[in-house]
Amino acid sequence: MALSHELILIYTTYFIAAASPGPSTMAIMGTAMKQGRGAALALACGVICGAMTWALLAACGVLTVLATFAQLLIALKIGGGVYLLWLAWKAGKSALTYADSAGAQRPDAATSFSRLFRQGILMHVGNPKAILTWVAIMSVALKPGAAASTLPLILAGCATLCVGIFFGYALLFSTPLMAAFYRRIRRGLDALLACCFAVAGIKLLLSRS
Repeated sequence: MALSHELILIYTTYFIAAASPGPSTMAIMGTAMKQGRGAALALACGVICGAMTWALLAACGVLTVLATFAQLLIALKIGGGVYLLWLAWKAGKSALTYADSAGAQRPDAATSFSRLFRQGILMHVGNPKAILTWVAIMSVALKPGAAASTLPLILAGCATLCVGIFFGYALLFSTPLMAAFYRRIRRGLDALLACCFAVAGIKLLLSRS
């Protein structure tokens, strides 16, 4: 019963962390309304792969070692912060563009999907906070005497939540209603995304922990 309580706590914590507004969720929402469902799903796949990369490394005990190296975390913070600021610049540039779009912009097949997939991965792999989150989860779950099924349940449950959350954002915000809404608020949404990425990037660069 105690194990069930721990799993519920872990799943709840992970759900709140993954579903709460942030650079990844905002990017998926904006991409879904601007470029359509396929592009949003490609970005979401990248975000999911990035998140699960840290999960698997945590399960192997690698993150516990990496988290002790301050220089590595600093390098990840700088890289992640600069990347978010670059995304902020792109979104800000789009907000200042007076393009008249009759509908959602469609990416050029595999090339753009691949680019969005890589963008999603970089969003999470370049975020050192993901390391600390998974280190905390594993420190709570993998106590001495924990059942052998604990780790697979954690990984499977969090992976399911991750897919459901990010695919859910992609599907919800790529509906015709949201696409029409985007056409009315295009510049405002791009400006909001620029602010979101900029704040997240600056916060990451200035963070001490």
